Amino acid sequence: MDSEIDDAIKAGFLGLDHEIVISSLQTALETQSKQIGAQVLGAAIAGSCALLSFYDTRTQLLRVACTGDCRAVLGRRVGPKWSATQLSSDQTGANPDEIARVKAEHPDEEGVTKNGRVMGYEPSRAFGDAVLKWPRETSLTLRRRFFAKWASEKCLTPPYMTAEPVITTTKIRPENGDFVVLASDSLWEMLSNEEVVGLVGRWIDEGRLTGRVAKKQASFWDIVPWFSSGDSMTSNVQVVEIPESERPYGEGPVRPSQWGIANRPRTPVVKDVNVATHIARNGLGGDDHDMISSLFMLAGSNTRRYR
Repeated sequence: MDSEIDDAIKAGFLGLDHEIVISSLQTALETQSKQIGAQVLGAAIAGSCALLSFYDTRTQLLRVACTGDCRAVLGRRVGPKWSATQLSSDQTGANPDEIARVKAEHPDEEGVTKNGRVMGYEPSRAFGDAVLKWPRETSLTLRRRFFAKWASEKCLTPPYMTAEPVITTTKIRPENGDFVVLASDSLWEMLSNEEVVGLVGRWIDEGRLTGRVAKKQASFWDIVPWFSSGDSMTSNVQVVEIPESERPYGEGPVRPSQWGIANRPRTPVVKDVNVATHIARNGLGGDDHDMISSLFMLAGSNTRRYR
C-alpha cells in the first residue's frame, strides 16, 4: 500500500510535467499562430520546483514529495526546546546524490554538472525547463518559429532534468506538538532550519496559536533551538545532536552575507498573528525596520539577488 501511494504521487508529478512539456509542444507545432505558440509554450520554457506533503491520520505517517530545491523541515518539542529535522534534500547540481545520478545518465559528457549546477541550472529536478528536456533540434525549431529559449550546444542527450519527486516518509507525533514548515529556497537562503523552527516554536510559546497577544521580545539565542549533548530533558525524551556527516544535504543561509549583516546580531520579534508573516519578517530583518524597508524597495532587477 505504501509503495502504491508513492507511485501515485510520482505518476501525478510526471503526468503534469508531460502536459507542460510535451502536450504544449505538440500544440505549438500544429499551430501557425506565433501568438498561440508563444502562449502554450510559456509554462514549458519556464521552470518551477514543487513540494507536496500528505499526512495519513490513521498511521500518523507524513509523506513529503520534493522536486527541486524547496525544503520541508519538521519541528518537534523536546522538553523546553524545539528540535529541527530536515525531511527533504535540496535537489540541485551541488547535491552529491544528484550529481551522481545525472552523471550516470550522461556518462560520456563532460561539464554536465559544474559549479553546483546542471547544464547551467541550479535545480536538478523541476517542472518545465523544457529546453533541457526537448531534443536540441526541437528547441531550435521553436526558437525560429516562436522566439523560444536558445538550446545550448552541450544539450546532446536530453532530458537532463526530471520532475520525478524524491519521497520521504516520517512518523509524526502530534502529542509532541509536531509542525512542518514547507518553503521554497528563498526562505532557506535567509534562515537556517534551526532558526525557522525556533521562530515558529517561539510564536507558539508566545500564545499566537491560541490568539493570545504577546509583546514580549526574546534574544536571538533564546529562540534558536540549539541541540543539547543528549542530556535527558524529560523522563522519556532526549535530544541527540545529529553529526554533520549524517545530516540531510542542504546549504546554509546565504542572503545575510549578501546583505552585509552575516556577523551582526539580529533580534527576532514576535508580533504577527500569521505565522508565515512572522517567519518572513524575521527572515528579512526582525526588529531592523530599516533593513526590511530597504529590501522591499529594491528595484526589480536586483530583487532576485537579495531576496
